[in-house]
Amino acid sequence: MIRILVALFLCIASAAPVFAVNPDEVLADPALEARARAISAELRCMVCQNQSIDDSNAELAKDLRLLVRERLKNGDTDEAVIAYVVSRYGEFVLLKPRFEAKTLVLWGMPVVLLVLGAVTLVVAARRRRTRPAGSPLSDDEKEKLDKLLRS
Repeated sequence: MIRILVALFLCIASAAPVFAVNPDEVLADPALEARARAISAELRCMVCQNQSIDDSNAELAKDLRLLVRERLKNGDTDEAVIAYVVSRYGEFVLLKPRFEAKTLVLWGMPVVLLVLGAVTLVVAARRRRTRPAGSPLSDDEKEKLDKLLRS
């Protein structure tokens, strides 16, 4: 019984993003609708910020989905629709930032941090291996150690 409930919950939870686009927003032309869904998946909801407008139920996301569909109906290309939304909301609206000179740090920082972390690990490992074990025990210290071990 629990397995059935868990399976039912997972089915409902995984289908939740499908319900974000309301039936009244869907275009009659399946090709245009597919383009609209693809564009909407690339645009960030400015309210939710970690969801695309395709997945979000926020009013702003609904307005942006309608805007995308309206511009596609008017004959705009995918790039023109995205450029229009970016011109109104800025680069932050893109879920995947463009690779440009001003975003080079954003794209390059993960690689720099990985290399820096690897170098740090190698240096730490080498220092640990080359550290001297300590000075050898003197005869007096060996005698004291033997006495302690015997008692």
